[in-house]
Amino acid sequence: QVQLVESGGGLVQAGGSLRLSCAASGSIFSINSMEWYRQAPGKQRELVAGIGSGGSTNYGDTVKGRFTISRDNAKNMVYLQMNSLKPEDTAVYYCRITGRRYRYSSLVDYWGQGTQVTVSS
Repeated sequence: QVQLVESGGGLVQAGGSLRLSCAASGSIFSINSMEWYRQAPGKQRELVAGIGSGGSTNYGDTVKGRFTISRDNAKNMVYLQMNSLKPEDTAVYYCRITGRRYRYSSLVDYWGQGTQVTVSS
C-alpha cells in the first residue's frame, strides 16, 4: 500500500510564504511524475505544478514566478515553495504521484488527503 501525506499548510497573510511537503511511504518501486493540485470551494481541482523524474517542471499560469516545485528522489518527497501568496491561492492542496509498485507493474496514480492553505487579505 502506498500512502501520501501532505504537510505545511496553514493560515498566512497575503504576500507571505508557505512550503508544502508530501511524503510517499509504503511499497513503491519507482516514481515518475509528482504533482501538486488545488481545489477551492465551488471550483474544479486544478494543476498547480508538476515535476518529472528527470527534474523537468511545469506550472499553472496563475502561479508561475511565485511557486517552485522540487523533489527529493532519495526520500520520495515532493515540495511546493509558495511565495507572494494571494487570497485567490486559498484552497486545499493535494499531492499526486504516478509510479510503479513493482518493476514490471503498471503506472498508478496515488493521491494525498490534502492540506488546507488559507491566505488572508
